Amino acid sequence: MEKIYTKNAPDAIGPYSQAVKVNGLVFTSGQIAINPATGNVEAATIEGQTEQVCTNLKNVLEASGSSLDKAVKTVCFLTDMGDFAAFNEVYGKYFTGKPARSCVAAKQLPKNVLVEVEVIAEIRE
Repeated sequence: MEKIYTKNAPDAIGPYSQAVKVNGLVFTSGQIAINPATGNVEAATIEGQTEQVCTNLKNVLEASGSSLDKAVKTVCFLTDMGDFAAFNEVYGKYFTGKPARSCVAAKQLPKNVLVEVEVIAEIRE
């Protein structure tokens, strides 16, 4: 198992890695809308936060030798299912390969963000 780290995504805010690689797959930790340059949540809208989450995931996957188009499964957490359509609009721009997905409501997420997404992806061959 190989631990993945990139300065182009937020540092872990707990005892975990940004991602790990094992057996040709990369498993990302859930990414939230923290801007890695500032360490802050800077977007207040679901659209802005989803953009930041997807950018963070893109950077973690690239650091692992994978990419968004190699995603096979995502798990998405929203604090308000009323944001589902707006979330999908942004998410769909990044995950064009349409991986398998679960999307669930969460009462609260770290740093009081609106969205968190984790990914399982293939490593580029």
